[in-house]
Amino acid sequence: MDEFVICATCAVEHSERVDVCAICADERQYVPEDGQQWTTLDELVAGGVTASIREFEPGLFGLTTSEAVGIGQTSKLVRTPEGMLLWDPLGFVDDDIAARVRELGEVTAIAASHPHMFGVQVEWSRALGGVPIYVAEADREWVQRADAAIQTWADDLEILPGVTLTQPGGHFPGSAAVHWAAGAGGGGVLLSGDTLFPNPDRSSVSFMRSYPNRIPLSAAVVDRIARHLDRFDYERVYGNFDNVIPADARAIVRHSADRHMAWVRGDFDHLT
Repeated sequence: MDEFVICATCAVEHSERVDVCAICADERQYVPEDGQQWTTLDELVAGGVTASIREFEPGLFGLTTSEAVGIGQTSKLVRTPEGMLLWDPLGFVDDDIAARVRELGEVTAIAASHPHMFGVQVEWSRALGGVPIYVAEADREWVQRADAAIQTWADDLEILPGVTLTQPGGHFPGSAAVHWAAGAGGGGVLLSGDTLFPNPDRSSVSFMRSYPNRIPLSAAVVDRIARHLDRFDYERVYGNFDNVIPADARAIVRHSADRHMAWVRGDFDHLT
């Protein structure tokens, strides 16, 4: 295994230490007040970090760490008869969690919704036998650890039968979502990453260029995202944490987009 380091703030793997993680220095993320910090898998293991798997619904599993690593996303596994997709991989992997994933089936593809969710994608690929890693062509420049397993894609890509990577952009130019046609009992599931964010009320979603720094997207871009996703049938949306829109998600995304557009246009300025 070649040596690499992990940004302690975003948990994206880097081939070497640099002065500052480019992903965190971007306006969509942040460098902590006390400066750039690095860690390694050995240090995380020594600190007691472990990972676990739970089932969200038949065919969909979530992977989390015992304590937040970087952004602390909940990775997803979509299982089909033809193989599994690992989505938004964690910034942590060890032999135990890799073995538990293999017990569920064969991972045939790894993909992230956007660069904040790259995690230790190369290390996950190696732990699972050299699985191909799919990175949106528009976001290829953000990869911080090169590997032969990385492939680029654009637009729509059916990664497994009934499982489609799609690229509406917005948060990043290559920002992607996964449409899983068989999810929600055949009603369809969307794995949204940060392309859109299911809100705590479970009846709306948000669209942002930066979530931590509260930078909104324009009305035109939000309309584009909503129109792009409206091509798919889906009943449920899972974000990249434990945030879920459990039902009527397609209509909720469209309604939320219209609300966002109205506010940024100034339609409701009289309420302020």
